[in-house]
Order: sequence, then structure tokens, then C-alpha cells
Amino acid sequence: MNDKFVIGLDYGSDSARAVIVNAATGEILSTAVKNYPRWTKGLYCDPVASRYRQHPQDYIDVLVESVRDALNSAPAGTAGKVVGIAFDTTGSTPAFTDETGAPLALLPGLEENPNAMFILWKDHTAVKEAAEINALSRIWKIDYTMYEGGIYSSEWFWAKALHVLREDKAIRAKAYSIVECCEWLPALITGVKKSDGIIRSRCANGHKAMWHEEWNGLPDEVFLTSLDPLLAGFRARLFDKTETADKPVGTLSPEWAERLGLTTNVVVAGGAFDCHMGAVGANITPHTFVRVIGTSTCDVMVASYQEIGNRLIKGICGQVNGSVIPGMIGLEAGQSAFGDVYAWFKHVLEFPLKAIVAKTELIDQAIKEKLIAEAADSIIPVLTKEAGKIPMGESAILATDWINGRRTPDANQLLKGTITGLTLAADAPRIFRALVEATAFGSKAIIDRFRSEGIRIDSVIGIGGIALKSPFVMQILSDVLGMTIKVCKTDQACALGAAMFAATAAGIYSKVEDAQAAMNSGYANQYDPNPERTEAYEKLYRKYIDLGCFTERESNTQHL
Repeated sequence: MNDKFVIGLDYGSDSARAVIVNAATGEILSTAVKNYPRWTKGLYCDPVASRYRQHPQDYIDVLVESVRDALNSAPAGTAGKVVGIAFDTTGSTPAFTDETGAPLALLPGLEENPNAMFILWKDHTAVKEAAEINALSRIWKIDYTMYEGGIYSSEWFWAKALHVLREDKAIRAKAYSIVECCEWLPALITGVKKSDGIIRSRCANGHKAMWHEEWNGLPDEVFLTSLDPLLAGFRARLFDKTETADKPVGTLSPEWAERLGLTTNVVVAGGAFDCHMGAVGANITPHTFVRVIGTSTCDVMVASYQEIGNRLIKGICGQVNGSVIPGMIGLEAGQSAFGDVYAWFKHVLEFPLKAIVAKTELIDQAIKEKLIAEAADSIIPVLTKEAGKIPMGESAILATDWINGRRTPDANQLLKGTITGLTLAADAPRIFRALVEATAFGSKAIIDRFRSEGIRIDSVIGIGGIALKSPFVMQILSDVLGMTIKVCKTDQACALGAAMFAATAAGIYSKVEDAQAAMNSGYANQYDPNPERTEAYEKLYRKYIDLGCFTERESNTQHL
């Protein structure tokens, strides 16, 4: 087994990364990270309208580049020893397809149409459609949202699909079916040429498309057409069955074996969402709360059938059989913005750099560009250093973390962020500290919801760039939660999790848990709560809850 390797591909919001992993030990031989070229330019997105779209060609371009670069960085002969490959992606990130399963943006005439592209998880254009799904579910004979926390979100499959159909006649004319990004990529490289040949993801559809064994698949046709006749026929052209990601969906097609520099013997595993595979990569076990901390957070747990029983967990992002580890119930929650909260504040502070310094005639263009880049890159590190010097409780500033709406508990994408307690002493580091505390309070609200619903949480694991790179954020998070947080050693936990699924699908391991035991990276460090700060933060957290209630009441009043 020591001479067998697998590739984990992690498709995030801004970039994709490929890792080549020793299937016996979990050692990462090489890594390649590629930014999506069109996304980097801001194409097809409109933040004011909460529209975020990604071109399928971006996904194809970075696939080829990242795999080939990773192979080039690995020892000679590695390519011939690769036996499996697996994808994780953001989600819900669906796109309309034609009968061949190709996303519509790959068709002539639709290449520049944002509605023909993948609708990124953070796209909130479908708030109205999500509200309609929730309203109909409340009066329907079956509440199709019951296993999705009881509230359907604008971030999810059916709301996005309906919004695009209503908005775009060109899409209505061409759309045959719908595919999640994590399903399309495995289908692409295995040579699937028909929409009904795509293996559908248990993870994606259980959490985002209201799929469940209890009602034999997706919501019935009458429910969907009652939402809008524009949905007529899609259910029949979609699927009834889904599969867990530990199962192979095929092998590399000759075309893709050549493009990637691999062999046609490489087994391709089923796809799943990044946070779910990341939790596996972080060695998730029952009663462990895994936080995938990035632009947003995704919180993942697994529980036995016996522990869950007939219980329905309210206000989360779903409870799905096999969505994380086959043979267990996967539970998902998260925040719509975490790192994005800090990125927003950084963007605000960049305004004078881009509006004033960029136009000055006092220095030449090359120096201006270097100055702006250096200053922009220094904003968060300097804010972090200065915020860390502020004694807890010195500032009266309090914020909520809802600048991109609220995912959990109780999804509400109409909510807006709030900052209160501002005085003339409210400088940038104090505001930044309040924002960091807000993201921690939002995290605590999620854990409190799980516990109030009877789910036991014994430990917390953090993965992702913020978990590894920001002791300031992680210590505040530990203090607010009053819990020890272990940080996964690898900065590629999601890709490592995908590699574990690749190894299982390729038959190296009989189950995912065995791959975890052999391939996990261990932990880099640990954050322990300070009891005095935890007690003080508990009082501040109650104020956060009160501010949140006020904000939500005002939001509801505005949208009546």
C-alpha cells in the first residue's frame, strides 16, 4: 500500500487545491493551489444584489492546472501510482444543464450569461423563493423541510433554481436538468454524457434539495409545481436515488486521463461538500463539533442512529443519513459569514488607499502599487495585534455577525449586521475586536442550539486558514465557548478528507473510518479557555442575544 497514492481536490470559494497523498500514511507529497481566473476578476458577480456566480470553465481550468502542477512537484513516477481521486466543493452550488449533463454556460450563446453558471453557496438572490418554499411546506401534507432544520434557505438548491427560471427566459428554453458542482466534476472526468448518468450526492441533496428516503427521494411533482409551474418536469429528469461519497462513480475517461497526466485505472469517488469531507479529514467522531472556518463557517457533527432516533433538530442545515460518514447521521450548521466579516472591514479600511493614494501624483505608479499592496496586506495583521492589546471589557462596542445574513440557528438571509456602542473613542482595532467577538458569539449560538436540542458536544476541532493562522481569533472563540479547541495540523483538511474518500472508493480501505485512522494529520495546537474571560463573555453574549433580537424585530418590520 505504501506505493499507492490518491488525489484530493478541494474546490473552495476563491480557489481549488489538489493534494497528492500517500494512501497508507496520509503524508501529503505535494500541493497545488489555483485561483479561479474569472472569479478573481470579479466577473459575473454583483455583491450589491447578493449575486455570486462561477463559470464552469474556471473549474475545468484549475482542475487541469492544479493536478498537473501537483504531479510535477511530486517524486518521479507518482502519476502511475495514483489509484483514486475525489472532489469536495462548496454547496449548495447548482447549475442548470442540458441533456448531456453539461452546465449551460458551456453552450454556445450562453457563455457570458451568469444564470447559466454555477450559483455559488453565498448567492442570496433567491430569498423570495426560499420564503415561498417555507410557506408551502408549512401547509403541505409532508413538511419537506423537516430534515433540513425546518427552514429552507436561499443558499440552497430549489430556491436558486426557481429564482433563475423566473428571471431568465433563455435558461428556461435550454434547461433540462440541474446539477450540483460536487456531482458534475466526478461526472465530467469519468466521461458521463447524459444527465441521467450522473451519480447524485447524498450529502448535497440530503442537506440542500430536500431529498430523503422517507418520501422516496425529492419532493413530489405536485409540491414543486404548486410552488411554480416553471418547475414542471424537473423532478422526473433529476433522480430518485443518491449515493454516499465512499463509493466509486467510475474511472478516469481516456480524455481526462490524458489531460491530467494519469491512467484510466484511477477510480473516481463520489462527490460531497467541502465541510463534510473536511470534517472527515479532521478525524471527526461522535460528540465532536468540527468547525470549518473560512469565509463562512460550516459546522459538522456525526451521530449514531440510536442517538438521533426520531428526533428532528430544529434550525440547522440538515440531518442526513451518510452525508459525512456512511452509517451515521450527518449534522450540519454554520455561519453565513466569518472570515468574510473581517474581509468586509478590511475592504472598508482600504477605501482611502484605492480612492486617494492610487490617484496621488507624489509618487510614481510602481511605488504606488507596491505601497497600496503592502498596506492592504498589513491591515488584518496590524488590527489583530492592536486589538489583542485592548483589555476585555474596556470597549462598549458590540456587533452581530449577520452581514451576510444568518445561516444557523434558524436561517434568515434577510438579516443585516449591527454595530452598537460606538463613541468617539471607537477606533479601528476596537471595532475589529467587536467583530471578532461577534463571530465567536454566533458560533456559541449554534452550539447552544445543538445542546438545547439534546445533542451532546464534548470537544471542538477547528480547521481552515483562520484556525491555523489566527491565535487571536481562536483564543477568543475558545473563551466565548468555554471549551478547548484543537486545531487540525494540516491546512488542507478538506482535500485530505477527499483523499480519504478516494482511498476508500479505490478499495484500499473497507470503510471511511479506517482511512481516517491511517491518514489523519493529528493536531497542530490547542486553545484552552480562560475561566474568568469565559464568565465575562457569558454576560456579553446575553447582550449579543438581545441585540440580535432587536435587529431581527426591526428586519421583520421592514419586510412586512
